Amino acid sequence: MARINLLDTKTTNFRDLIGNGKIYRVPLFQRDYSWQEENWEDLWQDILMLHQDQDSSHYMGAIVLQNSANSDKEWTIIDGQQRFATLSILAIALIDKLTQLVTSGQEPEQNRERHELLKRTYLADKDPSSLRYSSKLILNENNNDFYQSNLINLRKPRHLRSLTHSNQLLWKAFDYFCEKISANIPQVVSSGESLATFLTDTVAQRLLFIQINVEDELNAYTVFETLNARGLELSATDLLKNYLFSLFQGPDDLRDAQRQWKRIITTVQLEKFPEFLRYYLSLTYTRIRRERLFKKVRNSVKTAQQAFDLLENLENYSSLFVALGNANDEFWRDIPQNQEYIRELSLFRVKQVYPTLFAAYEKFSSEDFTRLLKLIAVVSFRYSTVSSLNPNELEAIYNKLAIDIQKETIKNPRQVFE
Repeated sequence: MARINLLDTKTTNFRDLIGNGKIYRVPLFQRDYSWQEENWEDLWQDILMLHQDQDSSHYMGAIVLQNSANSDKEWTIIDGQQRFATLSILAIALIDKLTQLVTSGQEPEQNRERHELLKRTYLADKDPSSLRYSSKLILNENNNDFYQSNLINLRKPRHLRSLTHSNQLLWKAFDYFCEKISANIPQVVSSGESLATFLTDTVAQRLLFIQINVEDELNAYTVFETLNARGLELSATDLLKNYLFSLFQGPDDLRDAQRQWKRIITTVQLEKFPEFLRYYLSLTYTRIRRERLFKKVRNSVKTAQQAFDLLENLENYSSLFVALGNANDEFWRDIPQNQEYIRELSLFRVKQVYPTLFAAYEKFSSEDFTRLLKLIAVVSFRYSTVSSLNPNELEAIYNKLAIDIQKETIKNPRQVFE
């Protein structure tokens, strides 16, 4: 039954998503806004094609949403925040053009009304009780204040360079679309009616998404592992990070965890983190699959202390993980004799033994670790030279050997060489 709910999908567009009275939140610790000019340009060219061919539509990819447990009107954007934020910025740029028409005295009453209707539809709805605007899109911890204060309210920042990089990108996206609208479609900018039509018909109606609704983070992670799409590892890694951070209650613990996470990702690199996590978890679990990573972590890490322990262990192994793939890494400076064997492992593309080497590095002396590296390099060479005889059987033997060595490494380091 869970599998059926997992892929609750439908085709939708930006107007249906943002104009339906719902609020969309980017998780607090999701990655910051990161689209740059090449991304904006790709989107803008697609929109221009729609403008030129009124019968066409453009597919924007899948967007993954999770319904809030507290309200059926609030949704969390698990995947798609970059597209969501950028389309909202484009809407702000178009609505700003209406403001300029009002200022210039062109149909001021009609364009004020258009401005109000479009803002309430695509940016911020007005509460009937308080008469205050409530944003339809809430960005992450680092971007939301700037988005609400400056972009929604069209307040140009006094010192752009003093902003964080992601907030600079948000404002540069606004500047980019303002410039492109004036330069590429001047006939649209000439009247409020054409501006409104361009936003409501071209941008909001003919940019299509596959909307995937999930029940919880575990289902969301499984979706990421199922969809063979660009950015898969990044989204799944963000989801795992959000889960770990949700376990920390106090601000001090959360800041410590954020700093530790940043150190790990800086060392390992974001795109390689799922691979690194799988090798680390293989120290405890046998033959763990990528699609089971998040479930394993969620089942075993349920408290703040357990989350800290996981981050501590990941940080301890992160430098070794990187060094195992690079013989010239600074990690081997004091033990250069290992560099020869690391080159051989890289040459033969051997990674199955990483968990074994993780365990060995913790338990072995430096000399024994080097001897193990040499042994693995020899086995890898022999496997590579004769594997054409019976690849499936030999691979099974090789994997079993790697697991056996790992088990013995953990139980009795000295016995491995006997």
